[in-house]
Amino acid sequence: MIIDKLSERINERSIVCVGLDTSTDYVPEDMKKGKKVSEYLFDFNKEIIDNTKDLVACFKVQIAYYEAHGIEGLTAYKKTLKYLKENDLIAIADVKRGDIANTAKEYAKAHFEGDFEADFITVNPFMGYDTLEHYLPYLESEEKGIFVLMRTSNPGSKDIQYKDYKGQPLYYEIGDNLNNIAKDYLGECTLSSLGFVVGGTQSENANKIRERYPNIMFLIPGYGAQGAKPEDIRVYLDNFKKGIVNSSRGIILNYRNFDDGEENIGKYARKAVEDMRKDIYGE
Repeated sequence: MIIDKLSERINERSIVCVGLDTSTDYVPEDMKKGKKVSEYLFDFNKEIIDNTKDLVACFKVQIAYYEAHGIEGLTAYKKTLKYLKENDLIAIADVKRGDIANTAKEYAKAHFEGDFEADFITVNPFMGYDTLEHYLPYLESEEKGIFVLMRTSNPGSKDIQYKDYKGQPLYYEIGDNLNNIAKDYLGECTLSSLGFVVGGTQSENANKIRERYPNIMFLIPGYGAQGAKPEDIRVYLDNFKKGIVNSSRGIILNYRNFDDGEENIGKYARKAVEDMRKDIYGE
């Protein structure tokens, strides 16, 4: 079951998820010379992957950075996902789909099969819980999983997610309903293939959220550039077993902090992962 595989990777390697939010601006000019966008974006990603894959649980590929460059960008996206699969690495496609009916069915097919196949995808439930309907058969196959937005890390999350609903923040109502669905997809690790996106930048109620959803794997954005604190993140991880912590710019742009960085992109990405692990594990 895919959630068991992710749980094993966390135990074997770490809770780190590398975010491949690869803007063309992040790629050194020397790496771009004589290459198409599809080539140099993939080359950059490959350098990061090859130098961090033994240290991390998974990789998250944010599709917007590739869609922005049309077919060339999506070719790099496809090649990146294929390379992760060829290396038996876990890929999360950060696509945040949130539609219903046949549209959702096609989104599920697009990101769980074919050129853009990933192991997990992110889903937005704010149109209603029928947004999940067409992803659930893939969870039943035990080969795929989803991370559903529950409480996000952006400042604007308070515009909707924190609104009072029956005396508590709305995100609890969302979480409780998702949790009821998630119980049908538990792995041997006792966690569900339906996980939650829970932003690490919001520290309030961290203990309550973790205790309320003991069988849910959390995908935790906000570490690094967004400022989530390691002591808060540890609460969500529950003894480093029940979450993955995403860092994108902090890892893939670490090379910019060194004079020889452009010649050693992978080396300094690895250093960033090592430093992140020490920070979160408190080593």
